[in-house]
Amino acid sequence: MTSLDEMLEEINEGYNFLMKEDSGVEPKPKASQLKKRVVFGLGIGLCAGGVVLAGGWLFTVALASAVFVGAREYFELVRSRGIAAGMTPPPRFVSRVCSVICTIMPVITLYLGHIDVSVTSAAFVVAMALLMQRGNPRFAQLSSAMFGLFYCGYLPCFWVKLRCGLAAPALNTRVGAAWPVLLGGQAQWTVGLVATLISISSIIAADTYAFVGGKAFGRTPLTDISPKKTWEGALAGLGGCLATSVVLSKIFCWPASVLSAIAFGFLNFFGSLFGDLIESMIKRDAGVKDSGSLIPGHGITFTNSWNLSLEGGILDRVDSYIFTGALAYSFVKTLLPLYGV
Repeated sequence: MTSLDEMLEEINEGYNFLMKEDSGVEPKPKASQLKKRVVFGLGIGLCAGGVVLAGGWLFTVALASAVFVGAREYFELVRSRGIAAGMTPPPRFVSRVCSVICTIMPVITLYLGHIDVSVTSAAFVVAMALLMQRGNPRFAQLSSAMFGLFYCGYLPCFWVKLRCGLAAPALNTRVGAAWPVLLGGQAQWTVGLVATLISISSIIAADTYAFVGGKAFGRTPLTDISPKKTWEGALAGLGGCLATSVVLSKIFCWPASVLSAIAFGFLNFFGSLFGDLIESMIKRDAGVKDSGSLIPGHGITFTNSWNLSLEGGILDRVDSYIFTGALAYSFVKTLLPLYGV
C-alpha cells in the first residue's frame, strides 16, 4: 500500500509540474487573493461612504457615472447572443442614446426635484427613434429599450431623492451633535443621509450574511433563476439585514420606533433580493455568467503584479440597490410619520 501511495503521489506531482510548465502561470494562493479582494472592497466602501456623506452634486455625479456604465452593460446584455436569438435588439445608436439619457436622469432629479416628466419625454423620444428607423421596427426593441430606461435610469434616481431630497434634519441623532462644524455640523445629518446609510448598510449585511449562511448551511434551492441561492442563505441574509437596521436605528436614533426599523429592514432585504434575482434572470437569458469586468478584485483580470482574475461587472455589484432606493424612499416619504424623526 505504501509503495502504491508513493507512486500515486509522484504521478500527481509530475502532472502538476507539467500543467505549470504548459500554462506558464503559478497557482494563486487563495488567502492572498482573498486579501486583495478585502483591500479593494474596503477601499471602495470608504470612497462610497465619503460620497454618501458629501451628498449633493458629488453624490449625484458619482451615481450618474455608475448609471452610465450599468446602462452600457445592460444594453450589451440585451444585444448578446442569448437574448438576441429570441428577439430583435434595439439598434446600437438607440442603445447609446438610452445610456446617455439614463446618465442624465439623476442630474435632472437633483436639479428639478422630480423626474416623471423627463422620463416620459425620454421614452417618447426613444419610441419615435425606433419607429423612424429603417427597416421594420419590432415590439421587442421598444420593450427592451423602455425597460432599460426604467431599470438603469429611473430607479437609480430614487437614491438621489432619498439622499438629497429628504432634507429634514435628523434632530435626535447624537452623531450629528458631535459632527465637526467644518464638515457641515449637525445640519449635515438629515433624514435622507441617515436613511441612506442605514439602507446601504442593511443591503451589505443582507448580501454578506446570505453568502456566509448559504455556504455554511445552504441545502434547499431558493429558485431556478439563481441555482446557488438557498432558503437557508436567504433567511441568514434576512436576519443580518434586520439586525443591522435595528442596531443602526439605535445608534442614529432614527427611525424613532423599533417596529419602523424592523419594517425598514424587511423592505431593504426584499428589495435587494428582488433586484439580485432580476439581474440574474437577465444574465440567464443572455447566456452569460457576469455582466462585465470592471472592478479590480471583483471583476477585472490583471496581468501585472496584482494577478487578479475574478468576474463581475457594475450591474453584478449594484443589482441589490436598484429597486431598494425606490422602496426606501417611498417608505420614508409616505409611511413614516414626520419622516420617522
